[in-house]
Formats: sequence, structure tokens, C-alpha cells
Amino acid sequence: MKTNVGGIDKILRIGGGVALVAWAALGGPVWAWIGVVPLATGLTGFCPVYPLLGMSTCPMKKD
Repeated sequence: MKTNVGGIDKILRIGGGVALVAWAALGGPVWAWIGVVPLATGLTGFCPVYPLLGMSTCPMKKD
């Protein structure tokens, strides 16, 4: 599993995921539990959809 989620993308995923999960835990709608997905992808640094689309938000490494 190669990292394909970059810095700002990672921060937005974690922040949005935490917000949605917190909302669901505090009595929000059931669909808010979907926040687990961006939270997990932000914490692991890998999004399984990105390779399918040929995308990556990670900066290129300099040799």
C-alpha cells in the first residue's frame, strides 16, 4: 500500500471525519457514520479510490 494522500488532503479528511463521527455519536443522523471512511483514509494515508482514478495528492519525492 503506497501512500497517496498528501498533507492538506490528509488534514481535511481527518478533520471532516472526526466532525462527522462526533455528530453521529452525539445523536446526528445515521449516515454521518460515513465519516469513518475519510477518517481512516486520512490516518492511513491511502485512499483506495485514487489509484482507480490515477490520482495522488502526495508531493513527488526528490531524489
